[in-house]
This record gives sequence, C-alpha cells and structure tokens, in this order.
Amino acid sequence: MTASGPIILQALQLTKGFRGFIALDAVNLTVRQGTIHALIGPNGAGKTTCFNLLTRFLTADSGKILYRGQDITRRTPAWVARQGLVRSFQISAVFPHLSVLENVCIALQRGLGNSFHFWKSGRSLRTLEPRALELLHQVGLDHQETRLAVSLPYGQKRALEIATTLALDPELLLLDEPTQGMGPEDVVRIMGLIQQVAAQRTVLMVEHNMKVVSAICDRITVLARGRVLAEGSYEEMARHPEVLSAYMGTEPLYPALAGT
Repeated sequence: MTASGPIILQALQLTKGFRGFIALDAVNLTVRQGTIHALIGPNGAGKTTCFNLLTRFLTADSGKILYRGQDITRRTPAWVARQGLVRSFQISAVFPHLSVLENVCIALQRGLGNSFHFWKSGRSLRTLEPRALELLHQVGLDHQETRLAVSLPYGQKRALEIATTLALDPELLLLDEPTQGMGPEDVVRIMGLIQQVAAQRTVLMVEHNMKVVSAICDRITVLARGRVLAEGSYEEMARHPEVLSAYMGTEPLYPALAGT
C-alpha cells in the first residue's frame, strides 16, 4: 500500500473541550483511501475523543470533518455509518447471549433498509445466513456459528465484532484498540485479519501495540496532549525526537518506538 491515494477523511482544526479541559486542540488529520492509518499517543492524548468526534458520537466545539469531500460535522452517528464510515469500540460490543451467527445476521439487517427486528422470530433472519456465514469465514470463525458469543475466547470475540462491522459494508473502518488485552497468538491473528480487511477498504485505527503499528500501518499520526505532534511513516516516527520524548517512560511503547 501507499499513502498517496485520494483523501477519504479529513479533520480540520478539530477541537473539543470538557468543562474547561481541552481534550482535542485544533487537530488536523488526513486519511487516504486504501491505507491503514494509525492514530497513536500516550494515555490521555485524545485518541478516543478524536474517534468519537469523527464518528459523531461527540460533537466538536469547532472545526470541520469531511468524509469523501462532504461535510459531516453535524450529521448523526447513524447517518455517518450508513455512508460507510463504521467504527468498533475498545470494549467488545457483541450480544453475549445470542449465537455467533445471530450477531452477524442482526448487523446484516441494516442492508434490508429496516430497523433491527429483535422481536421477530429467528426464522426471519435465515435469508441473511449465507452472507453471515461468508463473513464468519472471512474472520476465521468457521464452524463457530452456533456458539453463544459469551463463550468465545477474547480474541474470537474481537474477530466477531469485526465481522459485525463488516456486515455494515464499511468503506472506512475505524478500529479502537483492536488488539487490547490479547495474547501474542491472538495479536498475530487480528493483525492478519486487519490486513485482509484493508485489502478492500480503508482502516483508521487507535493502537497501543507498536509491533502491530510497525508491521501493518502505512502512516501514523501521533497525538500528545490533544495536539498532533507528528505524522509520517513508522520509520520516521521511530526517529522523531519529540515522539520519543512523548513516549519516554510509558512502557512498553518507548522501547518499541526506539527499536530496542
């Protein structure tokens, strides 16, 4: 992948405060189509606030958000999702006491142009099952469709969440800490899944694991204290003195960036 494709998402001077505390301060962000773009920074840098603004779960105090050139700054989260800008969350958001297959079928209902039919018989979801099974195959959950989501190991729950977001047919997928709390084997699995997903769409991700960022991301934006500190490739950020200073003492990020 390259970082020279057309712009799909832009934040212009995006600012958000909470009772006098400026969480995001005049942030500019440009995400190009067909890339995996990471948003990184120490704890409290404003990464999740930025995600919440971009997907309209929060309203900016000032600034502008452009998606495919269209101003979405005041649009609703549901409207934004229908345009193809879809996000995941730090905490798994699947329905724990429904089956793996039912979770994906419920997400697929959006494609019918109707609201979610929680009150209808499970038979009404059967027409969606072939596509749901395709998505489960795509995220490596073959033969898990009858299991309750609550019974899945943590890594598989995150894979299921990605399947439910893919059911919304996103053009731009925002992943908030996709490998958080995972062991090494699950991290490798989710990295491969993100790369597979990104082959047909754009990915913007918040991620603390620098091994993940260095392995799969085309471009990195570094936030610190609510501002953009630097932007570039992983190799450029690993040598950037201000980036290294921002991470110093925040183990394990600083050693990873420093290449030790």
